[in-house]
Amino acid sequence: MTDPAVNMAVNLGGLQMKNPVTTASGTFGFGPEYAPYVDLNNLGAITVKGTTLEPRQGNPTPRIAETPAGILNCIGLQNPGVDHFIKENLPFLRKYDTPVIVNIAGNSVDDYAELARRLSPAQGVSALEVNISCPNVKQGGMAFGANGFMAAEVIRAVRDNTTLPVIAKLSPNVTDIVEIAGRVAEAGADALALINTLLGMKIDINTRKPFLGNVMGGLSGPAIRPVAVRMVWQVARAVSLPILGMGGIMNAEDAIEFILAGATAVSVGTANFVNPLATMDILAGIEQYMKDNGIWDINDLVGAAWK
Repeated sequence: MTDPAVNMAVNLGGLQMKNPVTTASGTFGFGPEYAPYVDLNNLGAITVKGTTLEPRQGNPTPRIAETPAGILNCIGLQNPGVDHFIKENLPFLRKYDTPVIVNIAGNSVDDYAELARRLSPAQGVSALEVNISCPNVKQGGMAFGANGFMAAEVIRAVRDNTTLPVIAKLSPNVTDIVEIAGRVAEAGADALALINTLLGMKIDINTRKPFLGNVMGGLSGPAIRPVAVRMVWQVARAVSLPILGMGGIMNAEDAIEFILAGATAVSVGTANFVNPLATMDILAGIEQYMKDNGIWDINDLVGAAWK
């Protein structure tokens, strides 16, 4: 629990969070996987695994490869589908006093619109994180996020079919992240999530073949943090939407760096694989930093590096 003398609450585009720490989609399952280690009531929000209209088996194995400062993954959005999520996963999540962000992904604009329609009335869903940036699926995925017009079309379709806060998750695999951010803001996004993984690959020198079953995958972990901080900085100064910052956040110092660059909240991903208590350690570290520096409202730190 946080010290009541320190205000840790933030508002992420209409999503009220008791503190600025959530989980990165695909790294925290649907909640029960980490419940033995983390009191889910203490998170600012729970962001669940990417959800599609139909169940997906994902990509062929191997799907994970370690790198010197992170991991490559090509899971391919393996998930049981939206109907299973609503029926089987949401009841568990409703037991907690923590908002639930559902990450959605589709092969077409119509897929995203239908996902928004099905999830909006579902009790316990607090916001939609629109994944237009996954680099390791054959259809949709990064293709939507790499083109400003397509990204805007997806966000507009979701916006037209939900009253929930819409968070556009952007790809770093683009020439101008600010341009894409501006397009989705105009299309009705309430907040931005950045960044998703960077596209990378690994070659097995013994087989002389690509190591991953999908050939390429998404790079996450500390290696991408400087890129993520740079993009948060650029977008925060150009687009007037709150930002959910992510990309290689391993400790409180990393999280604070994102907040100073302009992120209203932060999402912890790869660190969960290294330390199941990472989110709680990061939250405690942010609070201690604030006390040490005489800062009593987390919102005073947002964008402080350039304001």
